Amino acid sequence: MSDITEQLLRGTSKGVGAKAALALEDGTVFFGAACGAAGEAFGEICFNTSLEGYLEVISDPSYAGQIITLTYPQIGNYGVNLEDAQSGKPALRGLVVRDMCATPSNWRSDMALGEYLERNGVVAIEGVDTRALVRHVRDHGAQRAIVSTVDDDVDSLLAKVRASASIVGQNLAATVSCERPYAHTAHDMPDSVRFALAEGPDARFSVIAYDCGVKRSILDGLVRAGCSVTCVPWDTPAEDVLAQHPDGVFLSNGPGDPDAVSGTYSQVGKLLGKVPMFGICLGHQMMGKAAGADIEKLKFGHRGGNHPVMNLLTRRVEITAQNHGFGVLFPSMGELVPDLSGGYTEHHDDLRFWVRAGIAPVVRNERFGRIRLTHVNLNDGTVEGVAFLDVPAFCVQYHPEAAPGPTDAHYLFTAFARLMEGRKDYLDIDIAADRLAGWRFGAEAAKELANA
Repeated sequence: MSDITEQLLRGTSKGVGAKAALALEDGTVFFGAACGAAGEAFGEICFNTSLEGYLEVISDPSYAGQIITLTYPQIGNYGVNLEDAQSGKPALRGLVVRDMCATPSNWRSDMALGEYLERNGVVAIEGVDTRALVRHVRDHGAQRAIVSTVDDDVDSLLAKVRASASIVGQNLAATVSCERPYAHTAHDMPDSVRFALAEGPDARFSVIAYDCGVKRSILDGLVRAGCSVTCVPWDTPAEDVLAQHPDGVFLSNGPGDPDAVSGTYSQVGKLLGKVPMFGICLGHQMMGKAAGADIEKLKFGHRGGNHPVMNLLTRRVEITAQNHGFGVLFPSMGELVPDLSGGYTEHHDDLRFWVRAGIAPVVRNERFGRIRLTHVNLNDGTVEGVAFLDVPAFCVQYHPEAAPGPTDAHYLFTAFARLMEGRKDYLDIDIAADRLAGWRFGAEAAKELANA
């Protein structure tokens, strides 16, 4: 924080918080002011580019083990409405912002964001040049970091962060999963959004959801697709799940290194082919691991609400919400089937090759038969979705619940319902119409779209 900024703040009702520091393991250090709980926090530094929805980001269990940098300049201006929180308690290690609003204005606000962070023990720093920090992470990659309000000695901070644990190899899903099964129904959805969202349909499907750190909005999305949901712990045996005779099994989002979550993907391998399955984010990676795929750690991950994804089946581009630091390597899932891949026999690491070719390639997996690439990230050519052709299962790397983010991918909840109905065309959906489903204005808007 510059001297001029500090002088200006001292003359306002906000004032200047206690000194705070952020240090990265490569020696980069930023100084600012505390705007959350006092103390120190260690984690992997990452950044999220969403323009709104900071509470949903902060309360997403997938951020366990991480220090989040929010790139939008001012955070907290509309306060905190607790019904928007995605979990009972935030799992992130720390928060970095340019400016924290101390006096929010919103009819739904329960408290200021700084108060929420302090109540939940989240160490946070403001006054950081987040543009410079994000550029540094993009250039040099994700790395360990420390946020401290009690130590501003550079040598001390660097010694601490370099002695801290890496996120690689940690099973963080186990730290945010539920301890025992619980149900999620229409009665669990927040009352304060009923002015905008219509009532969901009656439950037609019984779904077991593996809770690896599931967001509440994802469960709401399943309920709005006609599912009665029972969440179970991350390592629940497949035999226990099948004994309940569900119509489908859902694999949730979650934090950390997917290679470390063997208690989930080992069970997924037993479930595939026995029951219709849908996975997102970590759930996508769990399906990949069950099929023998290799996992890569991305340089700085995909986090935000503006990531373009090509749907290879419909040739539509979806603007998606994402939050992950690891990804599945599609070529490792099997050899290409030339007859179903435009005659091609060679894999390409950059999957945008298939976007340009206009082909949704298929591989032959040793364990589960044919698997089709369905979605590709247009920023870096990584895999964003696959569909199993010989067993009823599909998965995507991004977040269709869009909390926060656009609703382009809402159709995937509908697709899961159609998969449980036994339809072969479950992914053949007009996403432009489906994204309006569930909103109170949706029926009229869909009617206008159909008549256009």
